Order: sequence, then C-alpha cells, then structure tokens
Amino acid sequence: MATMESLIGLVNRIQRACTALGDYGGDEQAFSSLWDALPSVAVVGGQSSGKSSVLESIVGRDFLPRGSGIVTRRPLVLQLQQTEEGEQEYAEFGHLPQRRLTDFSLVRKEIQDETDRVTGKTKQISPVPIHLSIYSPNVVNLTLIDLPGLTKVAVEGQPESIVQDIENMVRLYVEKPNCIILAISPANQDIATSDAIKLAREVDPSGERTFGVLTKLDLMDKGTNALDVLEGRSYRLQRPWHLESVIRARIPSITSLINKSIDELESELDHLGRPVAVDAGVNSLLAHFCHLFNRPGGDRIYGVFDNQLPAALRKLPFDRHLSLQNVRKIVSEADGYQPHLIAPEQGYRRLIEGSLSYFRGPAEASVDAVHFVLKELVRKSIAECQELKRFPTLQSAIAGAANEALEKFREESKKTALRLVDMEAAYLTVEFFRRLPRKWRKQETRGVTLGKTQHQETQGVTLGKKQQLLQLLIVTQQLPQLLIVTQRHTSGG
Repeated sequence: MATMESLIGLVNRIQRACTALGDYGGDEQAFSSLWDALPSVAVVGGQSSGKSSVLESIVGRDFLPRGSGIVTRRPLVLQLQQTEEGEQEYAEFGHLPQRRLTDFSLVRKEIQDETDRVTGKTKQISPVPIHLSIYSPNVVNLTLIDLPGLTKVAVEGQPESIVQDIENMVRLYVEKPNCIILAISPANQDIATSDAIKLAREVDPSGERTFGVLTKLDLMDKGTNALDVLEGRSYRLQRPWHLESVIRARIPSITSLINKSIDELESELDHLGRPVAVDAGVNSLLAHFCHLFNRPGGDRIYGVFDNQLPAALRKLPFDRHLSLQNVRKIVSEADGYQPHLIAPEQGYRRLIEGSLSYFRGPAEASVDAVHFVLKELVRKSIAECQELKRFPTLQSAIAGAANEALEKFREESKKTALRLVDMEAAYLTVEFFRRLPRKWRKQETRGVTLGKTQHQETQGVTLGKKQQLLQLLIVTQQLPQLLIVTQRHTSGG
C-alpha cells in the first residue's frame, strides 16, 4: 500500500506538471482542469493575520516577503520535501528549474521579483501561481497554497474592485470540495469577525474540511483567553480531515480525469492529421508552396512590364514638353548669356532630363502593380495549400510575415526604380548620338537611288511626323542628335 509520503509526492509531481502545462484551474481551460481535481491545503486569512508566521514555522525558515498592505499578490504553491538527515536545505522555483537556492533571503527576493514580473511594481494581484519547493530534513512532505490576504478597504494604487477580486480568487481555491482550508485567525480579535472563518463557513458549512489556526496568542488583552475557541465551543469544527484519506479518496477520480484528458488530446491530434516530416517532408511542403506561388506569378509580372508600363509611357505628355516653342525656350535658357557654338548640348541635356522626369510616375505605378500581384499570389497560394489548412495560426503567421516583407520590399523597390530614372538622366550615352547623323545621311542616299517619287515622299515628311519621332526616341535617349538632324533638315527644306 502506498505510504503517506509517496501519495503526497505523487500530488506534488502532478501539480508541477499542471503548472508547466499552464493548467492553473478555473473555468477558462480548453480541457477539464486536472489542477482543480487535485487535493490541496489552502492557507486563508485576513491581512496581518499571521499567515506568513504559520507557514514559516512549518518550514522552520524565514523566506516570505513581509510588509504592510497586500504582500502576497500571487498564490504561492509551497511544496515541502523531506530529505535525509544531515543534507543541506535548499529551495527551487518552478520557473527556475535546476537552480538551487541555499540562501533563503534570496528566496524572499525571488518571490518579490517574480510577483513584480507578472503584476508589475503595483499593488495588483494575479491568479497565476508561483511554485516553490523546499527540500529539508526538518519538514514533512506537504503541499500548502498561500493565498493573498483578505481585505476590506482598497488602499492607494489599488482599484476599487480589489476587495472583491481577492475574495473571488481565494474562493476559487477553497470552494473546491477536495480543498482543506487552513483558516488563520488572530487570537487578539473576536473570532466572530474573522475573515477566514466567515469565508470557510460559506464554502464549508459543516466544517468537515476546515482547520482553525489561532495566532498572536501572546498579544491577547489581559483578562481574556482563547479557551472557548480552542475547545470548539465558540466555533465548532467536525472531525479532522486527514490528508492521506483525502488523497486516497480522490485517486480514482483523478485517474479517470487523466484518462479522459488523454482521450480528448488524442482525438484532437487525430483531427490535426499526420505530423509533417522533419526532413524531406518539410522540403517537399516548402517546394509545393513555392510552386503554387511561382506558377502564375511570372506571367502576370511580365505583363506589367510588357503591357502596362509601355502603355503608360505612351500616354506621357511629350507633345507639350517637346513642342518647338518649348524646345527653343529650354535651349535658350540653357545657353544663358553665352550662346552655343555648333550644337546646343546643354539644352539637349535639359530636354532629356525633363522628359525622363515624366518616367517617375509610371515607374512607381509599376512597382505598385507588381506589389499587388505578389500580395494576391500570397493569398491564393496560402488558400490553395491543403497542408496549411490544418494550421490556421500558421496560415495567419505566414500571411502576416509575407505581407510585411512585401510592404518593405515595395518601398525599397520604389527607391531603386526612381534611382534608375535619375541615373538615366544623369549620364547620356554619346556614342549612339554620334552615329545618328551618319544613319540619316545613308537614308538620304538611299532615298535618291530609290527614285524621285520616294525621294519626294521622304522630303515631304511633315514637322508633326518628325515630332512623333522625337517622342519615340526620347525614351531611348536619342533626342540630342535627332534635334541636330531635324534642325538641319528643317532649315534645308
């Protein structure tokens, strides 16, 4: 038959497992709470009732934070483990595994720091417990839960609801039928005003699972005594509840709850489907997702540059910018007080720079169009990938990360596109323009040999036709030499 020590050790291990898995009890659990099913001993009392002194007397060490007001702001699950005689005493926190603290003043500081980590340096409370295990040859195997002290008035820095919040938290622990209540009452106060006894009567009217503890007997007024309370005449409790019998009675229901939770988890795992392989399976899944992304994407992006961008460039207002009146004006302004000698190169450069400035709008619009295509591809690829449908949270994470990256790339791409336009305007390839007059002379010679009719047709090219050629060649930076030839032909005609 299992001993008392082994039973308590079993409960302690299950409690630590519950904490590691985030099961703190309550009604907000996705599955049945194993924490709520475990036997426990809750230490309940008003502020400054002596709860800390009782716990420290059981342990034989000073390790709990002290002070005025609410000191305990999170439940403290205190697990006492008896060790062999002569072994060193030490403490371990559930959130600091494998770290042994032999200085119990550091234990007190860590309780304060861990409380502040969750609640902040305020006077708020939190239902998330702190797990502390103390190993010592001077303790018995026992688990106690130290709860925040009951209060009647909110102090500065606390919300008005703090009184009810603390009572609700304490009630959540002590109203469970498998919880033994250690009701702490100071002997120098009337037992009828004890916050702990009042709450214990509400949740345990028969008193079957309530132990009364009197503190501060040395502070009682002269002429008074606590004999009536100690002998059960003022407040009567039923037969004492022994922890061993409580645990034995709860073992069948705990086993049933564990088996039920296992069945629920296995059903959930079946619903999630087979696990994704960690080697070739992952690569296959990623390759499939990339294929869904790449397959329709290239053609649509190609269409942006092959159709949308050229169409936008053809609609640019080059007619107005390259009108003869504007050309003369820009050339004249570029020459300044000293006219050019042969060709107005500065004027040509300004004409080209001004023309290329029109490209900035279509360049940015092309980036936006590609960005829209990629966002649509992300959305469709995620929707079409059957493997991802099993993981909605992963779907959202991938979509969020992809859209965030695309937004960043869009801004960088716009800067790059505008930089390319500026680079084209900053430097002109002169060799092409040097060859351009020779090509015009060859065309004239061919016009003569082809006959008078064709020559007349060539000579009859209207100024509007030449202006259209200007508009076409400006895109490829052929304007300067073309203007030279145009000027020569116009003056010669």
